[in-house]
Parts: sequence; structure tokens; C-alpha cells
Amino acid sequence: MTNGTTTHTAPAHAGAVSAPADINAVFAAIDIGASSGRVMLGRVSPSTGVSLETIHRFPNGVIELDGGLHWDFDALFAEVLKGLAAAASVAATNGERVVSIGIDTWAVDYGLVNNAGELTAQPHSYRDERSRATVGRVHAAISPERLYATTGLQYLQFNTLYQLAAEPNLTGVQALLIPDLIAFLLTGERRTEVTNASTTGLFDAVTGRWATEFLEALGLPRNIFPPLIQPGETVGTLLPAVLEQTGLPADTTVVAVGSHDTASAVAAVPAQVLSASGDQDFAYISSGTWSLVGVELNAPVLTEASRKANFTNERGVDGTIRYLRNVGGLWLLSECQRAWADQGFSQSLPALLDSAAALPAGGPQINADDPAFTAPDNMPDRIRSAVRNTGAVLPDRPAAVVRCIMDSLAAGYARTLADAERLTGCSTNAVHIVGGGSQNRLLCQLTADATGKAVIAGPIEATAQGNVLVQARAAGVVAGGLTELRALVVAGTSLERYEPAHEVSGVAS
Repeated sequence: MTNGTTTHTAPAHAGAVSAPADINAVFAAIDIGASSGRVMLGRVSPSTGVSLETIHRFPNGVIELDGGLHWDFDALFAEVLKGLAAAASVAATNGERVVSIGIDTWAVDYGLVNNAGELTAQPHSYRDERSRATVGRVHAAISPERLYATTGLQYLQFNTLYQLAAEPNLTGVQALLIPDLIAFLLTGERRTEVTNASTTGLFDAVTGRWATEFLEALGLPRNIFPPLIQPGETVGTLLPAVLEQTGLPADTTVVAVGSHDTASAVAAVPAQVLSASGDQDFAYISSGTWSLVGVELNAPVLTEASRKANFTNERGVDGTIRYLRNVGGLWLLSECQRAWADQGFSQSLPALLDSAAALPAGGPQINADDPAFTAPDNMPDRIRSAVRNTGAVLPDRPAAVVRCIMDSLAAGYARTLADAERLTGCSTNAVHIVGGGSQNRLLCQLTADATGKAVIAGPIEATAQGNVLVQARAAGVVAGGLTELRALVVAGTSLERYEPAHEVSGVAS
């Protein structure tokens, strides 16, 4: 495959087998990110892979409430129900049956539910500043070294344990991470799915259980979280009220998937080859609002060097370890576009990227994952200010700002992947970019140039594909491990390959 050419990779079906297939089975994927959500229907065939149909899209975003940044969860759940009702209608029209529902969202955030099953308040957003003040108190109780040696979790000031430390009262409530909260409202069952549990800072990376000694050290209730559940296990069946509102079949189940959206996305990375160590020899970048950059391992890396490099060990589907670091993402670009639109500048994204690609290489860069860029508003001004702090000047033109963002992201990816290889001893031969960023030709090419590795772009909808595949395997429609599931992604996906040191512009059509 050569840069810029769309390639349909030949299917590899070794081990990807079907059970006695229910040819009318379809799977509903609830996939919600920090800026939007959707409900999709997935169809899975051992011969043609995964096909997705978007049924309902809806916006998501933070709101200012009671002096803080929150999610409008009531509105979000109403959209979920609307999407599920639409999915039931589409399936029935096609003579299909929705077998199960899988839920994935962003990580870290939670809602507090009381003993009566009521949400006590709209959940805080990780972009709220409240947890900043608790970091010192948490570290006084549990040193950063001890935290990392147990949880293997990257330090981010909004990790769940710092947020919980900011709660004024946790008596009589449980914390349900956002996908688990949606599952609870659909089924009445309280569970915590492990890929998301591993982002809390209160999960033991080795044992795969809650780190109860940390709960005690922080004065948190031992039952602050519900019991753990693995991807592929059934959470429960739908409540009567949900059945009435959606029209779904009475036996529709909610199945735990990789409920951290990155876990579902990595499960659908179209990579097949194992290294001699048994670890995957590819790197991945799940590119969206954030960029999650890393490698897949069979065991966590809990060294002091890893902690100082701020890498995280999060659970993946089938007990894998997502060894990665958060790098700034396309949030920077979307916030700039929003600011420019408010100023009356409405150039399309493809045109912006073409203009940025026409600028010469070697321009100014920023640290794209600096916490200074976490909050919304005035993003172009903040980027120019960060450039000035480096002693450089960034022209006051959107194309120059976009090129700075793209160059900075690619450079951040390259540094992160080099660190991941150094810390794990892995040697990767390709970089898979999945998610929305896989459409961005400029970003993909700059990443190939910066890393010196081939970049394979796609699938765009990796998160929803991973979600659906875990459901399909749980239903017996397909079987096998991650290699077999990924073969199904390859079978149904058009991939694009970028080699280092080529020029390209714009976004994929």
C-alpha cells in the first residue's frame, strides 16, 4: 500500500468462526464522547466483518451549574432512550432483532446514586477545577510512588480518586462511572466494568481488583463502587419502563463491553501480528478529543521510570494492558474552530487543513498536552501565548494556528511512542491511527514523518466496532480472541497507509 491510496485489505479469518448464527441479530452500541454521542446498530458476519448504521446522533458538552462544570446527564440519558427507540424501530422494520446493548463513554467521571437509586446531582466534568485542590491531600495519604506501584495509573489531576476526595459527603451513595450509570438506569443493576475501573486510581493493576487499602487510606467507603464486571458479561435485562419507552424486545440484555471508549477502540485496531514476546508489535493512537498513544501488553509496567514518564497501565478487552499516555488531541482544533466561528470566520475543516499543509515545515510548536489547554474558550489566543513563551511567534492566521496544532500533535505522538518502546522493550513496526483523527490526512502524514514509521489509518468508527464485536462474541455470533475479532475489522474496513516523508494535504474524503 502506498500513501494516499485507499486499500481494501484482504480478510484474515483464522479462528474467526460463527456459532449457529442468528442471521437477524443486531447489536446496539451506545457510544458517547465528550462532545457528542450516538446510538448505532451493528451487524456482524464472519465473512464480511462489521457494518455499522448510525441511528441517532446527539450533542454532549459541559454546562455551568452551581459554580462548577457538569454534564447534563438527564438530557444525555433522554437522548440515549430516544436512540434506543429509533434502533428498535429500524430493526423491526428490517425484520431484525436487537439482541443486546453495549455502552462506552469517556473515562474518570461518575454520578453519585443514593440507596433509592436516585442520581443525587448532575455529574461533575473532569474539566472542572475542583480536584486540583485535593491532589496534595491525596498524596499526603498515599505517596505518588505507592499509588503508581499498585494502580499503574498515569497522574492526571482529574483522575477519579482526586474527584472523589473533593466530594463533601459520600454517606449512603455509590459512585457509578458514566457508562455504568447508563447501564444502571437501563437495567437497575449496579456494576463497574473493569476497563473503566482501571482509570479511577483505585484499581489494582496486578490483581484486577479494587485497591481497598487506598479506599481506607482516603477515608472512602469500601463499597463506594459497585462490584466489577468483565467485558462480555451480562449486566442485566431492561427495566419495564425502559422497554415501554424504547419498544425493544423483552429479552434484550445490556452486555458489558470495553466501556472506556479507548478500550473498545483498541479492541478494533486492525492489527494481527504478534512479536516474539507475545505482545503486539504495533503502536496505536486513538485520536479524538484526546489522543491516547501507546502499545498493547500482556502485563503492566509498574517501574519508577514508567511513573516518571507518566505512562498509564489501563485494562483492555480480554485482560490486556493498554500501556499509553494521554497526549493533547483534536480538542485543540475543535475549540479553535469554535472560537473562529464566533468571530465570523467559518472556513471548512478540509480548507483549513489544506491551507495548513501548504505552510513550510519547521514552524513553532507547543506542548499539546499541557493542562493549560484543558479548559474551553479562547484557544487560539492560548496557543499563540504558549508559542510566545517559547520565544517564537505564531502568525495571527487560522492556517498557521492549525499547522502548529498538527505539528505539535505529531511531535507529541513521536515522543510518546519512543518513550513507550524504551520503557517496555517493545519494538513497533507500524502506527495504527483509529477514530476521527484517522480522517485527517495532514495529521496522519505528519505522524508518519515524525515517528519514521508507517501509519495505517482507520477505522474511523473503531470504538463502535469494538463495542459491537464484544457483544457479538457474547451472543455467540462470532468466537475467538482479539486476533480473531480484529480479523473481522480488517475484513470490513478500508485502510489507508502513509509512509514517512511524503507530502499530503487535507482530510480523507
